[in-house]
Amino acid sequence: MAYSSDTLLALLVTISFAAGLNVYATVATLGILERVHVYSLPSSLHLISNWYVIGACIALFLVELFADKIPVFDLLWNALHTFVRVPVAGVIAYQATANLSPKMQLLSGLLGALVALASHGGKTAIRTAVTPSPEPFSNIALSFSEDVLAIFLLWLAAQHPYWAAGIVAAFLAAIVILIRWVVRALRSMFIQSELVASRAVNPSHPSR
Repeated sequence: MAYSSDTLLALLVTISFAAGLNVYATVATLGILERVHVYSLPSSLHLISNWYVIGACIALFLVELFADKIPVFDLLWNALHTFVRVPVAGVIAYQATANLSPKMQLLSGLLGALVALASHGGKTAIRTAVTPSPEPFSNIALSFSEDVLAIFLLWLAAQHPYWAAGIVAAFLAAIVILIRWVVRALRSMFIQSELVASRAVNPSHPSR
C-alpha cells in the first residue's frame, strides 16, 4: 500500500516521537504490525520486519523495561540512549522516504531525528523532576506510561494516522513551550549520569 505524502508525514512524525520514548518498543512494534499486515512498510524498511530484528528489539525492550525503572540508573540509561533513539528515528525517516528526492529524504531524516530528540527531551525533563522522589512507584508508573504511549501511538497511527499525529503535535507544542526546562533537564541528566558512571568505576570518587 502506497501512502500519500500527508499520510507518510503523519506516520513518520508519530513513529519518530515513539522512538524518542522507547526505540526498542517502536522497532519491535513496527515489525510485528508489518508482519500481521497492519502496516505496509516501504521495501527500504523491510529489515524491521525480520524476525531476528524483532526478537532482538523485544529482548532489548525487556532489558529496558527493568533498567528504565530504577531511580538514578534510569538517568544513565536515558543519557546513553540519546545516541540510540535519535539516530534510529532519523534513519527510519530517511529510509522510509527513499522514493523522494535526496534533498527531501535528508530533510525527512532530520525531521525524524528532531522529533525524536524533542520526545526524548520531554521524557527526560519529566523523569528528572520525578527521580528525586524517595518512593519508587511514581518513577515506575511514569516509565510504564511512556512504554504504553509509544506502542499505543504506533497502533493508532496504523488506523488513524492524522489522529496520532495530532496527539504528537500537542505533546510537541507542550515541549516547545517548556523548552528551557527541557534543555536544563537534558544538561542535568548528562551531569548526573557522569557522576553515576564515575562512582560505579571508582566508588571513592568525590561528589561534585
